[in-house]
Amino acid sequence: IRDYSDSIPKPMIPLGHQPILRHVMQWYSEYGHDEFILCLGYKANVIKDFFLNTRPQTFSDCVVTQGGRDVKLLGDTPKDWSITLLDTGIWRNIGERLWAARDHVRNEKMFLANYSDGLTNVDLDDVIAKFEASGKIGCFLAVRAPLTYHLADIAEDGRVREFRTTDTSEIWINGGYFVFRPEIFDYMRDGEELVLEPFKRLIDDNMLMAYKHEGFWRSMDTLRDWQSLEDMVEKGDMPWNRKVTAEKIKRSMVMAAS
Repeated sequence: IRDYSDSIPKPMIPLGHQPILRHVMQWYSEYGHDEFILCLGYKANVIKDFFLNTRPQTFSDCVVTQGGRDVKLLGDTPKDWSITLLDTGIWRNIGERLWAARDHVRNEKMFLANYSDGLTNVDLDDVIAKFEASGKIGCFLAVRAPLTYHLADIAEDGRVREFRTTDTSEIWINGGYFVFRPEIFDYMRDGEELVLEPFKRLIDDNMLMAYKHEGFWRSMDTLRDWQSLEDMVEKGDMPWNRKVTAEKIKRSMVMAAS
């Protein structure tokens, strides 16, 4: 996604009229989670400017009078989010960014974490319930790998013996959505990547679980991914947005009844 990545951080790449980061935050908010800690790195100022200067009417229908001095929102009033903007440095990996935020979540029973570059319709309430019942320290969303590879069987002399398509749909991958207890920080060391050494220690202690999700999940890693998600937003097909999905189902029921 080079056209955007040179000027803005990946979570700020727009989908429709708002960045993917806000889509992710809205998804959490729909489940009642309205306190956010944003671990900023590359182009941190872009994210800071967005949240410091964005007004409620930016994402709501509204009536503007008195030359813009009076604004009346139409429909639901946006939720009041608490957003901590934490500058964790440009060259930090995911584990280091999480480590930098440890003092902000140490007193929580558990906390949620996210790469902020993917969307899903997984039932977050069920994820949390399963995690709580497990007694584990860490949980990640496991999704099917949405890839197909063309594999070549090549002889030493360069002769191609076979060329075949390999379906990776049976492979489970990390979907970038997590639930942790604060004890996760006991498994982390300075400079380590989250899903490597810390996860290995969790696995060794049988303290890591995966929540398998067969439903919608899409990561925005390539231009094609972005175009696909952008098309979905333009068509109003947003399975990660519970409100939009509910309205779509309601319209379908009305049409079926008419």
